[in-house]
Amino acid sequence: MTELKSDFLRVMNERGYIHQCTDLEGLDAFASEKRVVCYVGYDCTADSLHVGSLVSIMMLRWLQKTGHKPIVLMGGGTTRVGDPTGRDDARPVLTDAIIAANMAGIRKIFEKFLTFGDGPTDAVMVNNADWLDKINYIEFLRDFGRHFSVNRMLSFDSVKLRLEREQSLSFLEFNYMILQAYDFVELARKYGCVLQMGGSDQWGNIVNGVELGRRVDDAALFGLTTPLMTTASGAKMGKTASGAVWLNEERLSSYDYYQFWRNTEDADVIKFMRLFTELTLDDIAGYAKLEGADINEAKKVLAFEAVRLCRGEDEAVAAAETARKTFEEGVLSDNLPTVEIPRADLEAGLAAFELFRRAGLAKSGGEARRLVQGGGARINDDKADDENAVITASALNAEGVIKLSAGKKRHVLIRPV
Repeated sequence: MTELKSDFLRVMNERGYIHQCTDLEGLDAFASEKRVVCYVGYDCTADSLHVGSLVSIMMLRWLQKTGHKPIVLMGGGTTRVGDPTGRDDARPVLTDAIIAANMAGIRKIFEKFLTFGDGPTDAVMVNNADWLDKINYIEFLRDFGRHFSVNRMLSFDSVKLRLEREQSLSFLEFNYMILQAYDFVELARKYGCVLQMGGSDQWGNIVNGVELGRRVDDAALFGLTTPLMTTASGAKMGKTASGAVWLNEERLSSYDYYQFWRNTEDADVIKFMRLFTELTLDDIAGYAKLEGADINEAKKVLAFEAVRLCRGEDEAVAAAETARKTFEEGVLSDNLPTVEIPRADLEAGLAAFELFRRAGLAKSGGEARRLVQGGGARINDDKADDENAVITASALNAEGVIKLSAGKKRHVLIRPV
């Protein structure tokens, strides 16, 4: 790779964000001379994003920090269609009210990472329903549909993989890539947007937008994708045994978010420091020299910095202190995740496996039974040997809670109400 001139792309390259670019040299020249207006799109399928979206969020943050303008595009319109990328089935159709509520939840995340406002580099959040809802279907097909080859659309992974698996692909979903390409054209027209970023699985959709802008407006647009995020052991980033790692605190406590990063595989710590923190590269190089048990110190720094960015300084301090007390002093902390259950249920008695299921330490009764049978379950720090043992209010400790543990690192307090 030739030496990059723009601060933005230099940061992207040095920290490991770049996978593919439609014209790296052209984008670098543009970014070194002008302000780049760039967007990333997010569908509103839930009221929070999860860690899988964090790479692109950090890219928008660095874009803004290096003097450029981020656009967060909310897919209020395209969420009704559903992106077929990486799926074997169609997404459920959501109502406008659910989409609006999801969008409000997602905005809270971005307010932690970006500065919004009316200034030249302030971020803006835009909803593609603003233009997609007004589309005249016949005009749209005539003006934009003619620029898309069905033969080529069938060659893109998002479509090809679904067809190869003989899974149904609706005509509605097939239109998704055309609508996403049209989003890029609209944003270029309204905001002077010249760059779309996304994960490597979005490459085909992004290229479509770049080409559509050239064909209909003779616009010079760019696309930039990131590598697919996997852990050193090959697992998909952000997926754990207990489910998705959500960015909103309503979905996942700051302590659990801290523990997710604290449990990073040794081989991933330095890569994740580059991608998910703002530590300097010199500081990160220092942590890269740690070996053996000392790597745990780097993991604590990674976890603290990740929580600080997403939840704030106070939450990071509290999560780190809770972890220290729990693991280094064995002290019960009020900051551990708490699950409330009806006092009447506890007085009547609940099977141990059911208590672990209700606590969210297992997804199902069967998984909870296997947790106990495998020796990984503890109740008030005592090993649980019988998954059918009846747990009653007599198990409440002096603080009026029951501490459940799955393995050494996942803890939940049961509090009767």
